[in-house]
Amino acid sequence: MTPRLNYLFLCITALFSCNSSYPPAEEQSTAENIYRGLRPLVEKVLTAEEQAQLSPGDVIKNLQAGNERFINNDLTARDHTEQVRKSTYGQFPKAVVLSCLDSRIPVEDVFDKGIGDIFVARVAGNFVNEDILGSMEFGCKVAGAKAILVMGHERCGAIKAAIDRVEMGNITQMLTKIEPAVEQSQDFLGEKTSKNMEFVSYVAKNNVRNTIKVIKEQSEVLKEMEEKGEIKIVGAVYDMDSGKVTFFDE
Repeated sequence: MTPRLNYLFLCITALFSCNSSYPPAEEQSTAENIYRGLRPLVEKVLTAEEQAQLSPGDVIKNLQAGNERFINNDLTARDHTEQVRKSTYGQFPKAVVLSCLDSRIPVEDVFDKGIGDIFVARVAGNFVNEDILGSMEFGCKVAGAKAILVMGHERCGAIKAAIDRVEMGNITQMLTKIEPAVEQSQDFLGEKTSKNMEFVSYVAKNNVRNTIKVIKEQSEVLKEMEEKGEIKIVGAVYDMDSGKVTFFDE
């Protein structure tokens, strides 16, 4: 083979080598497993039998454990496509989570949950009205969820707006649901303005407690279920800096 032909042969070989599948499929699979931390994809979704075996306390601990994984960047690898298929004809979630509208709080990820694991209701200021109460009643009484978690968060814009008594369109009426928490926070020792993040945090916690109080006052269904030990209604606050969810003791 002449030097010129040899050169062309080497170029063509290199070209085909670049276009070939490399690394081999087996090596690609190994690389993917390493990337996923050698953790298999979760494909299953919660069944009615598994849901029935859970206690309200189990569910709270499960949410806390999931949040620890979220904080440590150790989220479970899930095959969402397969979970979609397997949850098509039924759902048996563990809990109902009422969260703020805030886009910085990805609720399912915060508790390391997948498709079919939790009901999520979201509204600015995480308060309840008859629509959300009805949704909670459905989630617990009809669909079998074992816990209700009301989760507020730091630096909440809705809380700040309620403190400032903002008036704007439908926001004005919405904020009346949060104003009781502002009134309950007047014992705060310090500057009571939306610029004081400690005061905003204090109001946010009182807003969670007030929401739980309203749930029990305005839903006989949920109140009775909790009294019978069928569900737990608990509160928590999400830390925007760390991602940690601090559950209230009561």
